[in-house]
Amino acid sequence: MIQLRLETRQHTPAWLRLALPLFAILATLVVCGGLVTLAGASVLEAYSKLLLSAVSSKFNFVETLVKAAPIAFTGLAVAVAFRAKFWNIGAEGQLLAGAMAAAFIGGRGALPGWSLVPLMLFSGMAAGAAWALIPAWLKTRYKVDDVVTTLLLNFIMFYLMMALVDGPWKDPLSGYPDSPDIRMDAEFPILLGGTRLHLGVVLAFVAAPLIWFLMRRTTAGFNIRAVGESATAARYAGINIPVVIVGTAALSGALAGLAGVGEVGGIHFQVMAGLSPGYGYTGIVIATLALLNPLGVLPAAFFFAVIITGAEAMSRATGVPVFLADVFQGVALISMLIAILFTQYRVRLRR
Repeated sequence: MIQLRLETRQHTPAWLRLALPLFAILATLVVCGGLVTLAGASVLEAYSKLLLSAVSSKFNFVETLVKAAPIAFTGLAVAVAFRAKFWNIGAEGQLLAGAMAAAFIGGRGALPGWSLVPLMLFSGMAAGAAWALIPAWLKTRYKVDDVVTTLLLNFIMFYLMMALVDGPWKDPLSGYPDSPDIRMDAEFPILLGGTRLHLGVVLAFVAAPLIWFLMRRTTAGFNIRAVGESATAARYAGINIPVVIVGTAALSGALAGLAGVGEVGGIHFQVMAGLSPGYGYTGIVIATLALLNPLGVLPAAFFFAVIITGAEAMSRATGVPVFLADVFQGVALISMLIAILFTQYRVRLRR
């Protein structure tokens, strides 16, 4: 009888690590292709609309970049946190914290106009970091599971936001549960006329190489990676584990907070219930697909932005539900987790 066995790898080839995201995407396309067929549409037609419509014109391409910015920020936030084995599932709540802080600062009439954008960026980062520090403190001080605390804090922040925008922060002009608009001089500069290409998009694409440099070329980045590889070895090497965890959480929360600042300063100009359609959770998929590499976050975020942007065009042309984009994210995460298994183990056939 032939048996399949998993053997531990002593070394993972570089080509295999590079191929894993491609394998995950290919597997996802195959699985979702079955769903497209069940919907009664042509797989080739649906995928051509899905993948090409997002880059078929200047407007669509810019919209894809705009969609990629917040998930690039949350992907970076998750990648940094996971490197230290701080399981930050709370990027969604940290994004909302950053958005609320930015909207509050952006609406202050007493502040000079030139200071609003820098203060919004700083306050959004600070708010996101502060919200991430709560589970980090609970983890380092009381050994509370960070998966549970970061996840639950997402809901706490969301309902806190809804209580404000449907109560004392409700826009008196519209009557809807939205915050008042920020000042016009607090809005992010538009970098390409006639589009929504705003400053936050550039910041997202600049942040990735900066985070890569931090993680690969600085002592702080080495400490983060050391704690993630083996906390016991890091402790024997003299690394202060709680300090690294807290610092990593603050950096992760600040990056997620910037995603919220970009949505307020560049897109919506206020806080509302639908500010984030789950960008924080999408960041987990992005970071996993990028194998926690900050530079890999950019192409992963752009690819998923293509899926999000192209889903509506695909639905109009073929009748396939737009929710296929959400299914795509889930299947991609599962496919990538299975692929990562083969970086640690190889399959052997034995009789």
